[in-house]
Amino acid sequence: MSSSLNVLQKVFGYPAFRGQQEAIVAHLVAGKNALVLMPTGGGKSLCYQLPALLRPGLALVVSPLIALMQDQVASLRARGVAAACLNSSLDPAAIQDCMAALHCGRLKLLYVSPERLTQPAFLALLETLHREQPLALFAIDEAHCIAEWGHDFRPEYRQLEILCQRFPEVPRIALTATADLQTRHEILEQLHLENCAQFISSFDRPNLGYSICPKHHPSAQIAAFLHERHAHHSGIIYCQSRRQAETTAQWLQRQGWPGLPYHAGLPMKMRACHQQRFLSEPGLIMVATVAFGMGVDKPDVRFVIHLECPKNLEGYYQETGRSGRDGLPAEALLLYHGADLAAQELRLRHNSRTPERLRVELRRLRALARYCQSDGCRRQALLDYFGEPHEGRCGRCDNCNPAYRQWGGPARRHHAITFAADQFTPGIHRTR
Repeated sequence: MSSSLNVLQKVFGYPAFRGQQEAIVAHLVAGKNALVLMPTGGGKSLCYQLPALLRPGLALVVSPLIALMQDQVASLRARGVAAACLNSSLDPAAIQDCMAALHCGRLKLLYVSPERLTQPAFLALLETLHREQPLALFAIDEAHCIAEWGHDFRPEYRQLEILCQRFPEVPRIALTATADLQTRHEILEQLHLENCAQFISSFDRPNLGYSICPKHHPSAQIAAFLHERHAHHSGIIYCQSRRQAETTAQWLQRQGWPGLPYHAGLPMKMRACHQQRFLSEPGLIMVATVAFGMGVDKPDVRFVIHLECPKNLEGYYQETGRSGRDGLPAEALLLYHGADLAAQELRLRHNSRTPERLRVELRRLRALARYCQSDGCRRQALLDYFGEPHEGRCGRCDNCNPAYRQWGGPARRHHAITFAADQFTPGIHRTR
């Protein structure tokens, strides 16, 4: 038995590797750089956690969210792995304890934010530790955050190029669940990984069903969807605004559904409480803005509803992929109205800093519009966007299976507005 398989079984409790995991682990253990694209629930974390245990020294993991760090660290500690995180939620005593463990060499994995990692004093500390015992690796999780035109852009991620300059001999691995060709190119360029190996897993999630329905009476449509298909299941409802998240959660509660709001405007303790309840209690529905979900490891989410169109297909793929992580059937419902996309275009034109950024964002918005308005296989169109061929006729979308067209609830009541997907000016017209 190989040492990596032995650690996989004894520490993580898995009988065998999945997909490309074993090849990625061997590549990183050998001290080589890598870019890993693997769908949500595909086991990305093991691709750096296991090499961190097999290589000598401390492994640094860059993570964008406090909640994500805490979940990962808690899971590792439960398996007996010496892991910790440094973030703004820690009190001075906890920070002091973590720093003492660092200096004494008691940690194998340390999760940090990009802001913390690139602080001059922290970099100086890492250089000191590296001289005493070479660092094991750098893992840049949620690497799509580095892409300026991606769906979760974090400017601080672009400072991570300093890792190549200060620690050129330490292997680096960038990981994400979703990135189109342009985002991949930007990740490689910004992190100086141009010549590294790329491990691209299939983007297909066969257990997910997709449906896009005209939005005409959202509350009635949500009620029908829940009553008919997900009466006691955990799920996520995504909203574009904090106000919509609050009012939708309140409406669910009045209807007897266990809905909880989640958005960046809530107090941190309330957000943490709602997230923990969602993770631990069955049947809860999280009503959230895009502030919720990245890295949340709840395997039994059975549905995701979008009350409005997301900004692009990368965001849609990532958000729908938070359902069905256990491999069992799950469903994604998007309530589509062309006016939502037209409003997004107006916001892009108002907020984009450069003509080039506007051009790219509009291109991505129009790709989403074409996806929503298509009468072809949803799975085929989604995978084609990420450069992966699919024969179509998936049988698990509204265009391939008539049964999925009933997810939208009651019959249409209002006129529709169609978004002009192929125009670069707001193209709205009413159909009668």
